Amino acid sequence: MTTQPSQVWMVTGCSTGFGRSLAEHLLDHGQKVVATARDVASVADLADRGDALILPLDVVNREQCTEVVEAAVRHFGAIDVLVNNAGIGYFGAIEETDDKIARLLFDVNFFGTANTINAVLPVMRTQRSGTIINLTSIGGLSGFAAVGYYSASKFAVEGLSESLRIEVAPLGLNVMVVEPSGFRTNWAASSNEVENPIDDYDQTAGQARRAYHQSVGNQAGDPARAAAAIFTAATSAQPPRRLLLGNEAVDVALAKAATLQAEIAAWEHVSRAADFPDEDNTDEQDDQR
Repeated sequence: MTTQPSQVWMVTGCSTGFGRSLAEHLLDHGQKVVATARDVASVADLADRGDALILPLDVVNREQCTEVVEAAVRHFGAIDVLVNNAGIGYFGAIEETDDKIARLLFDVNFFGTANTINAVLPVMRTQRSGTIINLTSIGGLSGFAAVGYYSASKFAVEGLSESLRIEVAPLGLNVMVVEPSGFRTNWAASSNEVENPIDDYDQTAGQARRAYHQSVGNQAGDPARAAAAIFTAATSAQPPRRLLLGNEAVDVALAKAATLQAEIAAWEHVSRAADFPDEDNTDEQDDQR
């Protein structure tokens, strides 16, 4: 058992995957958990595992998000940690992705996250304490073929998280993003995909789709270890702003950082020249004339 004091964690999308593993880990370590899912029958057994409040939640429904937060506070008296885990995936090139699918990805992955954040912020502001953890993806830091709109929705959550962190830090609140690579969850198996692929994208998006399917059950990441890592990071004295999970996530992030740094340096003179000339330097040059 952990020596960490018991806190109240609200976790979305607990029926499978990261949400399920994290809820189990928290309950096994003496934490209080508000376990939510669209189908509460899929998480009902968590109540037998520890101090869990099981509530139905579709994160797209902003009113229901508020109702769940209110019910959690009535039951436990506080919400110390919000974990935004609920999300969906889709495999298809940008051009192959139907507009309705693209908007659904943003409704669930981005606006669903925003809905729970907005529901819990009044509670955490009053407490002057709290941690918000948003699960994005390594695809929220670096784009990949076949998941363009999915990545875009996760990039959006990253941007929201960075701005939110600045706004709430003076109030005693923390914001952390979690960026996993491939883990043995049902994400790849449950994600829908394009029905009529375009041949021109077969070697990019098509190849990536096939690789995702072949990876099911063989992904390197262990959801149970991921849950332990999230718990360790969130309860540390100085939680990280972003937590990478998995070797691939670390490798991709380091490669992107190196590429970004090299390209900024190579084009720095062009980038800096886009500003109006510095007035002091201009005046000095005029005097010398």
